[in-house]
Amino acid sequence: MDPRAFARGVLAFFVLVTAFSAVTWRQSRSLEALAELDDLRRQTSVAAAERVELERDIQVLESRATVVSLARDVLGMHTPQGEELALRSAVEAR
Repeated sequence: MDPRAFARGVLAFFVLVTAFSAVTWRQSRSLEALAELDDLRRQTSVAAAERVELERDIQVLESRATVVSLARDVLGMHTPQGEELALRSAVEAR
């Protein structure tokens, strides 16, 4: 066998193995990046769901029914009934 042909064969084999190694490394890096991207999307989705839930809780806690019932229970608020209401006009208030 010719030494030059053997050297070219070894060089071609080395280049081929190096190319396959580079492709394998690049694909493994892209799979890692895709896994990280998927994790970030999942975290974003969970955060958005938590935000919606917190906004709903805020609306419930700010509602008049919740505030009035808590004021009655905690602060002892009395809601005026019938003749206890006194309406005043703007002229009388001055």
